Amino acid sequence: MAAGHLLPGPPPSLADFRLEAGGTERGSGSSERTGGSRGPRMAKFLSQDQINEYKECFSLYDKQQRGKIKATDLMVAMRCLGASPTPGEVQRHLQTHGIDGNGELDFSTFLTIMHMQIKQEDPKKEILLAMLMADKEKKGYIMASDLRSKLTSLGEKLTHKEVDDLFREAGIEPNGKVKYDEFIHKITLPGQDY
Repeated sequence: MAAGHLLPGPPPSLADFRLEAGGTERGSGSSERTGGSRGPRMAKFLSQDQINEYKECFSLYDKQQRGKIKATDLMVAMRCLGASPTPGEVQRHLQTHGIDGNGELDFSTFLTIMHMQIKQEDPKKEILLAMLMADKEKKGYIMASDLRSKLTSLGEKLTHKEVDDLFREAGIEPNGKVKYDEFIHKITLPGQDY
């Protein structure tokens, strides 16, 4: 409630209600208001570009243009945006928001679910965990040969050529040491946008 006193205009709950009931595509005049009403919570975590991209995808599945998509379309919509949820994860997201498999969700709920999924899929965290498991003595690095072995035998197995390419890109010598922080930083940098 205290946040309502700091923000001009209606309290966040009323603004959130408008977003859910009225949708967000009303022309350029309302985009600024909608961006702010997307929730004080989501505005902190998602850029306007991400929100626009999510809205575009959401709209593709909002076939009746009512500002809602079917729960059955959630996994496909999330995957279109680069997330990799399992059916179990999608089910948990829906349960968290009290939506059954035949229900619908609005854009605000979709944003929250996407944020939670992306946060849990953080590649840096996954890579760090795998490297820590391989580093039994907690030295802060593992041998390139050990990393190669893990990458070609666990999870989504890479080929030796893919590992060679990855090592070359990250500047790793085939017989060298791989420091976690440097390796994770190098391989999780965003790709060039051509």
